[in-house]
Amino acid sequence: MAADLALNPQMEQIYGEIKDYFRALANGFQKLDKIKDPNRQNKQLEELTGKMRECKRLIKEFDREIKDEEARNPPEVSKQLNDEKQSMIKELNSYVGLRKTYMSSLGNKKVELFDMGAGASELTADENIQLASKMTNQELIDAGKMAMDETDQAIERSKQVVAQTIDQGTQTATTLKGQTEQMGRIVNDLDTIQFSIKKASQLVKEISRQVATDKCIMLFLFLIVCGVIAIIVVKIVNPHNKSIRDIPGLAPPAPTSRRLLHFKATEQF
Repeated sequence: MAADLALNPQMEQIYGEIKDYFRALANGFQKLDKIKDPNRQNKQLEELTGKMRECKRLIKEFDREIKDEEARNPPEVSKQLNDEKQSMIKELNSYVGLRKTYMSSLGNKKVELFDMGAGASELTADENIQLASKMTNQELIDAGKMAMDETDQAIERSKQVVAQTIDQGTQTATTLKGQTEQMGRIVNDLDTIQFSIKKASQLVKEISRQVATDKCIMLFLFLIVCGVIAIIVVKIVNPHNKSIRDIPGLAPPAPTSRRLLHFKATEQF
């Protein structure tokens, strides 16, 4: 039947749980027929009552999901879902009636603490008071203990949900902290790389300037050397050319007559 219904994942899960409870109720009432001990029968009825409570809660959740999806579903789909809901309510009511039959046969007139709702037979507060007045003190104590146990179980489930939520929140916070620290390290590494790139660029510029300066100096030295060589060549080829000055260190030797005059002047003194 679930395959023929247009169910979202949440509704499909609820629908499956309801069907599981219906199967458990059917098996439970079959076992109840085989139990002869009244105390064991009462215990079995209490367990079946708990299953019917859970089934009733799931049917209400299923109804809420139908209402939430009503605006998005076509009218024929909403009608099909509502019909299925009514079918589940009727099936649950049949188990409620069967439970009452067994309770009557056992003479067990306990307070009807199970509020079926959604079309099921409901007991008013006055009817509950009338049934309670017919119960013994022990039966009232047992009913109160059952209600307290159910409340304790609900509280424990709530605590577990809260603990799981806290654990998930802690894990999320730890993960976010680790990711934040990792992002900080990445940013620092990027800053270091950018600084290194700037320093390298400056060093390349300085080296380029030094290379250019060295090339200019080498060019000037080459021109000077070429000039000197040219003058030497000209002097060697044409030594009597007076338009070219003598290069220091390469001047022709002084005439011999000057040396002799200098020598005679020294002798006279």
